[in-house]
Amino acid sequence: MNEKTAKKIARIFLGSSLIYAGISHLTFARKEFQAQVPDWVPLPKDDTVVYSGIAEVALGSSLVLTDQEHQQTVGKIAAAFFTAVFPGNVSQYVNKRDAFGLDTDRKRFIRLFFQPVLIYWALKSTDNL
Repeated sequence: MNEKTAKKIARIFLGSSLIYAGISHLTFARKEFQAQVPDWVPLPKDDTVVYSGIAEVALGSSLVLTDQEHQQTVGKIAAAFFTAVFPGNVSQYVNKRDAFGLDTDRKRFIRLFFQPVLIYWALKSTDNL
């Protein structure tokens, strides 16, 4: 498999994962996602989860469907999104909130290291690196 094909597969998989996560924000995992919303966010937790779910569906769809000309831009937006939601992961850890099987401090702490991987993935799969 050549690098171009590998990047395309990575981009489509990341986009599909975002679509799934967005749908789960809007449906069956709303309560769990509320555990990640920091207390300082000036919106009701459920509203924040719904808005971020809509954003994830839109962003995931963009990653899946974007043409070559716009991939770098969409990749940068995805990386910015993953950066923007990172405080939610930190909040879950600091406030010891259980969700998604992250029911110990160790699991919540380890989860923090996956966000940079998502940022890298978004950038690499869209030819930004």
